Amino acid sequence: MDLRTLTSLSGVSGNEYEVRSAIIKELESMGISYECDVLGNVIARKGNQGPKVLVDAHMDEVGLIITYIEKDGFLRFRPVGGIDPRVLVSKRVLVGKEKIPGVIGAKAIHLQERDERTRVIPTDRLFIDIGAESREQAEKKVQPGDYVVFDTEYEELSPGIVKAKALDDRVGCALLLEILKQDWQNIQLYAVFAVQEEVGLRGARVAAFAVEPDMGIALEGTVCADIPGTDKEFQATRLGKGAALSIMDRGSIPDRAMLNQLVKIAEDEGIPYQFREATSGGNDAGVIQQAKAGCPVASVSVPCRYIHTPCSVMSMSDFEAARKLIIKFLESVEGGFRP
Repeated sequence: MDLRTLTSLSGVSGNEYEVRSAIIKELESMGISYECDVLGNVIARKGNQGPKVLVDAHMDEVGLIITYIEKDGFLRFRPVGGIDPRVLVSKRVLVGKEKIPGVIGAKAIHLQERDERTRVIPTDRLFIDIGAESREQAEKKVQPGDYVVFDTEYEELSPGIVKAKALDDRVGCALLLEILKQDWQNIQLYAVFAVQEEVGLRGARVAAFAVEPDMGIALEGTVCADIPGTDKEFQATRLGKGAALSIMDRGSIPDRAMLNQLVKIAEDEGIPYQFREATSGGNDAGVIQQAKAGCPVASVSVPCRYIHTPCSVMSMSDFEAARKLIIKFLESVEGGFRP
């Protein structure tokens, strides 16, 4: 399953059904055994001997949820996951299971008071317009509790540079499916497609508790800020410069032996890599590290500009670097981790 397909699916945190169904269908076509836990994680397994290695990618994306329908048919909403309200106005969205098209609306600049023009419009002042003329008309299509995704199509902007919604973390899901294509004999690979990462790393916490891995790896689409107006020391990662390795983030400090091994492999194999030059944010590695008695963890990420917005941008060369690096790393730990 390619990134075009994965990013076209709807999967706001707590509503990953469409993504989960597609991944299960792919696993079944590959002949890979899996199970789904109570929270909704998909845990695929390959290999029957050697260390337990949990490799995680989360299925969910940031989005919105409908909270109230106004009498004139406009939809009130709240964000699900971390979304900057500055990116919301006038964006196209799809509402509910039927993917009803809508537009996020706000008072036009012509009607704003002078001081309003200098402030970010808070989400409680925004609404979704689906063209309904009344609450009754809107309720025929939408109900409170319906999820909302951004209406953004996958597209190649230039050779090897793509834009799409939900690259955080469908890029990780695509990498995990690539890993599952390999023939693993001397590790017990637990491939976890996790739920609800964007609202508190919930799925990975449950999955890691059940698996009790000997080591864990999080695959992630990470922040990239190599854009005008951002000083080099604050760019975190850079597009086209390779897979991103974390030194530390808000949730975890990667195991130094694992990190050193990743760096050694990248340099020995000529795989482009870079360090994530920021410690803000976090990913599922933070809770995998703390499950039961704990385990060493590391993160391998693909830089993505504009994450947690309706549209992100990434380089396929970075994806390929991450794919090669994680496969080579897993090969190096077959039979036991030897830093």
